Amino acid sequence: MGGAAVITIGAWTLMEKSGYINFLATSTLAVSAYILLFAGGVVMVAGFLGCGAMIREHKGCLTVYLSILISVYAAELAAGVLAYLYHETISEELKQNLNKTIVETYAEPGKKHITSAIDHLQQDFHCCGSGSYNDWQHSEYISSTQSEDRVVPDSCCKTKTLHCGRRDHPSNIYRVEGGCITKLEEFIQEHLLLIGAVSIGIACLQLVGVLLTACFLCVLYKEEKEESYDVM
Repeated sequence: MGGAAVITIGAWTLMEKSGYINFLATSTLAVSAYILLFAGGVVMVAGFLGCGAMIREHKGCLTVYLSILISVYAAELAAGVLAYLYHETISEELKQNLNKTIVETYAEPGKKHITSAIDHLQQDFHCCGSGSYNDWQHSEYISSTQSEDRVVPDSCCKTKTLHCGRRDHPSNIYRVEGGCITKLEEFIQEHLLLIGAVSIGIACLQLVGVLLTACFLCVLYKEEKEESYDVM
């Protein structure tokens, strides 16, 4: 169950608004999610091994299970700590990269996935530009003929229609204080806090499993030792 919970959180992080990871300079968020996917998968497989080993009281399999559990415990703990540490630096990273992406990358050849991510960002969070809609004035896209006299992309519009970005009046486009960066920062920080909480929480539960398995192994070895003395 712990493995399934970890896999769910990892998959949700990568699938839900996954395009927003493109706005980050480092891959810490994605790495944390992949660690959870790997750890969750290993835990689920190892769980069946552990159950079978306990039923049969097989010391060798239990030892392997204990080793796997300790390794996964360390991985999940690392993912949780990594998420919490990254949570503190995400703001500055977004400030440095989101505006640069908007200015230099939007609608550029071969960057369709980033263009789509920016459009979804502005529509999903009802915002326009990195810090404000004025950021688009410095965009290479707006300066080019490709914009067709738009002053902002159509995705900035409250009601998105073709060429609606030609008007930047407050009645037509989103003018959120702090721009998209504030909204995106809140979104990613929530994900990071959730990853950290789930990772550390499940890791603590697995620590209990480690201790119980170790105790059970000790009992089995003690019984084996007593039986050997009785035979002698």
